Amino acid sequence: MRETPIDDMIAFALEELLSGSEKRRRSLVRDMCIKWPSVPALSVVFALTSAASMAEDNIIQENAGHGIGPFAYKLAATLAADVYAIESMGHNPAHARDLLHFWRRVDGYFLEL
Repeated sequence: MRETPIDDMIAFALEELLSGSEKRRRSLVRDMCIKWPSVPALSVVFALTSAASMAEDNIIQENAGHGIGPFAYKLAATLAADVYAIESMGHNPAHARDLLHFWRRVDGYFLEL
């Protein structure tokens, strides 16, 4: 079976979250939007949420104190708010490339490392 972009995005997010590198975790959302600019922005939110859930359910149980799941959920929630802002301005549906533009103009949270 051929993987879809969302499968690749979930795998990428999970890999970055579990990398042990704070820099890779912090740049995850920005890197996903650069890597998949034409996907709907909500698919980035979905992939990040799915990766957080997988990490909590399957991997982190042995190391519950790392807080990777809550960190990823916080990123997903913040990202969803940005998607809402873009779509509220009439750009519906928002795409990942629209997030990059929004961050450069309005809110650099995901751009600043």
